[in-house]
Amino acid sequence: MQDYFLKEKIITQSFNGLGMNLGNLSRLSRAKTRSISPENFTGEKGQAGMSTDGPAAGAARDLGQGWKVSPFVKIAAGQTFTLAEINDSGAIQQIWMTPGGHWRFAILRVYWDDQTVPSVECPVGDFFACGWNRFAPLSSLPICVNPGSALNCYWEMPFRRKCRMTMTNLADTEMVLYYQINYTLTDVPEDAAYFHAQFRRVNPLPYKQVYTILDGVTGRGQYVGTYMAWGVNNNGWWGEGEIKFYMDGDGRFPTICGTGTEDYFCGSYNFENQTTHQYQEFTTPYAGLSQVLRPNGVYESQQRFGLYRWHIMDPVRFEQNLRITIQALGWRSGGRYLPLKDDIASVAYWYQNLPTTPFPPLPQRDQLEVN
Repeated sequence: MQDYFLKEKIITQSFNGLGMNLGNLSRLSRAKTRSISPENFTGEKGQAGMSTDGPAAGAARDLGQGWKVSPFVKIAAGQTFTLAEINDSGAIQQIWMTPGGHWRFAILRVYWDDQTVPSVECPVGDFFACGWNRFAPLSSLPICVNPGSALNCYWEMPFRRKCRMTMTNLADTEMVLYYQINYTLTDVPEDAAYFHAQFRRVNPLPYKQVYTILDGVTGRGQYVGTYMAWGVNNNGWWGEGEIKFYMDGDGRFPTICGTGTEDYFCGSYNFENQTTHQYQEFTTPYAGLSQVLRPNGVYESQQRFGLYRWHIMDPVRFEQNLRITIQALGWRSGGRYLPLKDDIASVAYWYQNLPTTPFPPLPQRDQLEVN
């Protein structure tokens, strides 16, 4: 027991304020807390709330400087806005934002250190586990979605030289964005890896093909989470498919093979409430079925689901490479499986060392659209 606590103490000291938890909140650190928002675009000390000509200057005209003059930004159609550019070492610790417009048409990207390719590239709604352009409350450790459209991220994101974060508006109309990025400036331990998140979508999935959540990852790291926006194009149950993790040179067969889609997302037996005989939404710290969109009898004819599974207590570690697939599988006559042709989108979350292997091209806007 003493050895365990000694180890925890050493680990805590080595992070020097990079990451905190209830067990070490009382411990002092030399880390410096900073925050970027439209009220302080650079995060510099003593430079927040100074705007005199922000978008809410009219509302503050009787009060003047320091009275909520610049609480949001406007991003023109087709434009990219730099949310943060930090030239130092430290870590992003929390992101809050409430984006307007179509969430699939707002693309969040994050670049680490001197890389020119992003390590995070994802529509903003999907990144925050709201893939259907609709609010759904979610309470988990790394992602929280709160009323009325508050998207929160607590994934720790270390960087050693630089962090650059952007938002691209693919829509035809202007986007209004409120945001705040809370971070620390501190030394980063040698064994701290870089956060990654990659979006994919296939609609429809070709018959008898598996859906690829992640492929082409090389290096050393650990896989920490999956979000899926799953649209069902058939009647009947859709979640018999197995998830498979191929790592470190696996060939035809993976090292890890699940037993069913709802099993992987820590549910069972169709996510069915045995009293109501309906799908039962749930959110927990590590897994959930946070969203169920039911047909309305008119134009919304298909069932759609939002699911997440965070590998916080059970990260999938890899030394060389990683590939992840999942089957779309239902039932047909004679007690046989039916390969499905569903609308499937996903976000894969993982940590690894640099460099980042360039991601597959993001789908064009028409292929991103929720319709």
